[in-house]
Amino acid sequence: MKNVLFLLALNSLILLLLPFGEANARNTYQDPTNMKQGDSIDIKVNTLLAKMTLEEKIGQMNQYNGFWDVTGPVPSNGDAANKYDHLKKGWVGSMLNVRGVKEVRKVQKIAVEETRLGIPLIIGFDVIHGYKTISPIPLAEAASWDLEAIKLSAQVAAEEAAASGINWTFAPMVDISRDARWGRVMEGAGEDPYLGSLIAKARVEGFQGDDLSLANTIAACAKHFAGYGFAEAGRDYNTVDVGTSTLYNIILPPFKAAKEAGVRTFMNAFNELNGIPATGSAFLQRDILKGEWNFDGFMVTDWGSINEMITHRQAKDRLHAAEIAIKAGSDMDMESYAYVNELARLVKEGKVDESLIDDAVKRILRVKYELGLFDDPYKYCNETVEKEVIGSKRINDAVLDVAKKSIVLLKNENNLLPLKKNGLKIALIGALANDKTSPLGSWRIAADDETAVSVLEGMQAYKGNTITFEKGADVVTGETLFPKELTINVSDKSGFASAVTAAKNADVVVMVLGEHGLHSGEGRSRSEIGLTGVQQELLETVYKANKNIVLVLNNGRPLAIEWADEHIPAIVEAWHLGTQSGHAVAQVLYGDYNPSGKLPMTFPKNVGQVPIYYNHKSTGRPTLPAPGEVFWSHYTDVSNAPLYPFGYGLSYTTFAYSDLKVDVISDTSVAVSVTLTNTGQVKGKEVAQLYLRDEFASVTRPVRELKGFELVELNPSESKTLKFTLSKAELGFFDNNGKFVVEPGDFSVFVGGSSEATLTSQFNLK
Repeated sequence: MKNVLFLLALNSLILLLLPFGEANARNTYQDPTNMKQGDSIDIKVNTLLAKMTLEEKIGQMNQYNGFWDVTGPVPSNGDAANKYDHLKKGWVGSMLNVRGVKEVRKVQKIAVEETRLGIPLIIGFDVIHGYKTISPIPLAEAASWDLEAIKLSAQVAAEEAAASGINWTFAPMVDISRDARWGRVMEGAGEDPYLGSLIAKARVEGFQGDDLSLANTIAACAKHFAGYGFAEAGRDYNTVDVGTSTLYNIILPPFKAAKEAGVRTFMNAFNELNGIPATGSAFLQRDILKGEWNFDGFMVTDWGSINEMITHRQAKDRLHAAEIAIKAGSDMDMESYAYVNELARLVKEGKVDESLIDDAVKRILRVKYELGLFDDPYKYCNETVEKEVIGSKRINDAVLDVAKKSIVLLKNENNLLPLKKNGLKIALIGALANDKTSPLGSWRIAADDETAVSVLEGMQAYKGNTITFEKGADVVTGETLFPKELTINVSDKSGFASAVTAAKNADVVVMVLGEHGLHSGEGRSRSEIGLTGVQQELLETVYKANKNIVLVLNNGRPLAIEWADEHIPAIVEAWHLGTQSGHAVAQVLYGDYNPSGKLPMTFPKNVGQVPIYYNHKSTGRPTLPAPGEVFWSHYTDVSNAPLYPFGYGLSYTTFAYSDLKVDVISDTSVAVSVTLTNTGQVKGKEVAQLYLRDEFASVTRPVRELKGFELVELNPSESKTLKFTLSKAELGFFDNNGKFVVEPGDFSVFVGGSSEATLTSQFNLK
């Protein structure tokens, strides 16, 4: 109730603070349906639709990128002038990459005051893991396994974006991926559909809140529908070829969870599935999403993906591509110019039924009404609120909290960590340790460079130790990451000598290595996933000088670091943690926060193991049949085991699992309990994980699947009995026709601190 009263008061304050011209526009603007306030959204949508020309309907299906500096002169020629003309005609339903209250207000003013019907624009932007204040990359947040923290991260991102005029984000990305080479793994929740589904729900709820019409919430978008994370060889935009079992059981569940959480938009994928580009797939969009799942929001294409059906060689030209896309169920065209230029002709020639246009437009208008844009087109356009919200202490505190929770302790021999806070001489080595841009990660396009807290700054906040910083070597190069003038020589080893000297004079060496924040993300797949440049050689060289090393990893994907695991005593997975990165890392290194993160993706020993994932099938030859035989599923040069398994992560304390009990209540309900004890010396959190194996089924099932987890905090020697319930949703699976089934038979339960949990019990479903 307090939050509701606060928001009502805030809205009243916003109205009083509105600039005179904007307040006048608010008072004179009327919903073009002229309907009563109590009328339903459906009535308003149908009334407005009846007033629209065919071209105006199609205009609502057209999305343009911000095409001119709206604070500058109006475009007078070229493509920008054509787009501006479309905007004034009401032939633009949405714009993306227009941000800031001044800019958004100006384009919105054209839409609502200079067009015939005055239909507001929906303003979209890639708010992926923060707007100006940046949270950890989504893969890092997934490592927290803390659904409330993840939800809060999305919520504060929505608040900042909404304060800057934005009302729609192209997030969350809910693609499951098992291939660390794919650059966009940083944007998702990892390899597991169960964890991914819960995180999808949390992010949708965080962005959209309980009331989408409030001025601090924005519409979410589940993407990319579907299969994008299974691009062959981990190469972005590549072909996807998966079976129906993988589609229904691995790929689709997080999308279904997003839909059930109320997500208002979906985005289709660049890839093909079963030989059909997703943008042109009626199977995905009409049969599953809008049919079986009864989704009533709208589908937006990914950037230019309608035109890409020509390159896929499914469509012969743009006219043909537009026909395929609208029939398949793509409602809004992002930057292909296909709908605005071709759809009217297709309708007039009888190739496309206008009812398809009407259906798409109703979906788009419904979301605009839900956002409250027809009540107040300028509700997101207040400069006072923009200044007060963006970068506020409350938002920075929230991103620091989730950053600490996202860190995973991979190794800690001899309790090297946490570090003493006084009397140590510390050599801090690595260019990333003093980098204030890389920690922001990829997909942070509204954030300013040099705004992250570096690890050096975070450690310097602790005054009791002497810190000597040496760069050692650079980590980035190439025009694919930076403009040519910023290209640097990553083979330069001239800094090695100074790094070695610092290491020799230090009690402890902290090395911050990995990949730059722009080494991962869209279009940034890698064929090698080790430390970039000469960092591996730097690590080995410093190790010869001082073996007392804490390795802090900065990365947007699982890395192959087998040498480090064999030699380095302490390893901390610190990802790209956003604006508060350095403070989060320092608080973990010094023990002010006990790490509790668990890996959301498997780490391979080398890139040759990729794709590697815990919930694989057993195959017909899963293990060595007899000594000396080679005819079984394996490599001849490396074991099948990962370097670090899914769900793995250490703490500064230890935990023990005992007293596992399983009780079959019915054929669709099984109760599981286990005792968790903190057996160490300090308070800590543990993510207790439950895995299930269906021992035999009509469709082969994985060796184990995550079906439950609980984040528990315990004092030293404290125990707690954890209770899980396996219901129909956990016990069943989708057959190859997409039908969900629960079959009788034998099952095994595994409970522990990772996907390699060994405490096990069995039960039988009749």
